[in-house]
Amino acid sequence: MKKVLLSFTICLLALTASAKKEGRTSGNPILPEFHADPEVLYSEQTGRVYIYSTTDGAAGWGGYYFTVFSSNNLCDWRHEGIMLDLATDQVPWATGNAWAPCIIEKKMNGQWKYFFYYSGHNPKNNRKAIGVAVADKPEGPFTDLGHPLINQLPPGVRGGQQIDVDVFHDPVSGKDFLYWGNGYMAGAELGADMMSIDTTTITVMTPRGGTLEDYAYREAPYVFFRNGIYYFLWSVDDTGSPNYHVAYGTSTSPLGPIKVAEKPVVLIQDPSRGIYGPAHNSVLQLPGRDEWYIVYHRINPSYLQRDRGPGFHRQVCIDRMEFYADGTIKPVQPTQTGVKAVKLKKK
Repeated sequence: MKKVLLSFTICLLALTASAKKEGRTSGNPILPEFHADPEVLYSEQTGRVYIYSTTDGAAGWGGYYFTVFSSNNLCDWRHEGIMLDLATDQVPWATGNAWAPCIIEKKMNGQWKYFFYYSGHNPKNNRKAIGVAVADKPEGPFTDLGHPLINQLPPGVRGGQQIDVDVFHDPVSGKDFLYWGNGYMAGAELGADMMSIDTTTITVMTPRGGTLEDYAYREAPYVFFRNGIYYFLWSVDDTGSPNYHVAYGTSTSPLGPIKVAEKPVVLIQDPSRGIYGPAHNSVLQLPGRDEWYIVYHRINPSYLQRDRGPGFHRQVCIDRMEFYADGTIKPVQPTQTGVKAVKLKKK
C-alpha cells in the first residue's frame, strides 16, 4: 500500500510539474542584455526557432557583430554564439554598424542553406550597404559574399540609407524577394543563387502619406503571406522615440502596390505597462498551424531620456499576433509576460 501511495505521489508531482512547465510564459524581454531589430526563423532542418539581432548597447549604434539565440519552446533561449563579425576579415568590405539582419532557409540541390542578409558600414563610400553571407547550419559558420550586395540608393531615391533588410519567399510564384530601406521602401527579386538581385525588378514601394501618429513610413519593412494576402509591416517614427511603432498594409503582389490598412497601427507603446517604442519586428508562424507571433524590440525604460541613448538600449520581446475573420490584423497588446511555451518537433 505504501508503495502504491508513493508511486501515486511521484506521478502527481510529475504531472503538477509538467502542468506548471506547460503553462509558464516566456516573460519579456526574452533575450539577455541589449538586442534590437530581431529576425526570427523556424528551421525545418533542426526543428528550433532562431533569433538574429542587432547587438545593442554601444554608443552611436556601434555594434559590430551578430549573435544568434535558439529555442525549442519560445520560452528558453540558448545563446548559440557570434555568427558574423564585421570587425574581422570574415566581412572584408565592412568596418562595423552591424544592423538589422534577416535570414532565409533554403534546400538547394538536396542541401540546407542559410542566407543571411544584413547592413554594415562601407568605408569606401562612407555609407551603409547591404551584404549577404551563407552557411549550412542556422548558427553558422557563415561565409560572406566578399562585397556588398546593395551599395547604392534605388533609382529615383535621393535620400535614406541601405539598411533594414528583409527576405521573403513567395509561395505563389516560388520566387524570392529582398526588401530594404530607411526613408524609403524598396523591393527586388533575388537571383536563383540568393546572393544577387535582379536589378531590373527594383521597385520603390514606399507607403505614402500618414503621420507619426499612424502610418508615416520610416524603416524596417517586413513581408509575410497569409490566405492569399501579402502583408507589409513597417516602423514609424524614430527608434529612440517612445512613439516608435508598427503599421501595415496589404497587396496582391510581392512588389506592391501597397494598400494601407484602414486601421494600420499593429503595435504601439503602452506607458501604463512600462512599454515604450515597440517596433522593428519580424513575424513567426508555427509550422503547420495558423498560429502567429510578432517578435520586436522596445526601449529599456531606464534609458528613455535622450541623454541616456534610448535608441541603442533596446530589448527583444515576443507576443501573439492574431487576425480578424476578414484577414485584418488585430492590434497587438504588448505585454510583460510574453507568450506561453509551445511544443516544437524535437531534432
